[in-house]
Amino acid sequence: MDTKDIVITRMFDAPVGKVWETWTTVEGIQKWWGPKNFTAPVIKIDFKIGGQYLYCMHGSAGPNMPAQDYWSGGSFLEIVPMKKIVAMDHFTDKDGNIISPNAVGMPGTWPEEMKVTFEFEEIDGKTKLTLTHEGHPKEMAEMATMGWNQSLDKLAESL
Repeated sequence: MDTKDIVITRMFDAPVGKVWETWTTVEGIQKWWGPKNFTAPVIKIDFKIGGQYLYCMHGSAGPNMPAQDYWSGGSFLEIVPMKKIVAMDHFTDKDGNIISPNAVGMPGTWPEEMKVTFEFEEIDGKTKLTLTHEGHPKEMAEMATMGWNQSLDKLAESL
């Protein structure tokens, strides 16, 4: 399997506490989860080590594209408050059962799960976020990077 890790670093004009809250609460996540023109109608999160999450991104219908829901879920491996979150991430159905990304039309050969790490650092009242999403199929890494960046743009607006 030919994979590529995605690494994105962004600065947010808000203190770590505010970014952390927006990143770890249902109300906060619903404001920014998903790329541009996507909504997050369902966010379930048990934010603790070993806790599970289930998120839905809803893409509206567009030219040659029906409206579609994309579900993802996973579990939290490590939480260092205001500093770091490590989780395992996978595609799911609406009930949280792991499914192949190919089942929702994603091309490429995917691992069943991918590790994602979020590191938060406060610098002069702003927050530096470093996101590392491991194991994307190379042919999907650019699209995934674009999706993460659009989500992070929405996060910045929500702050």
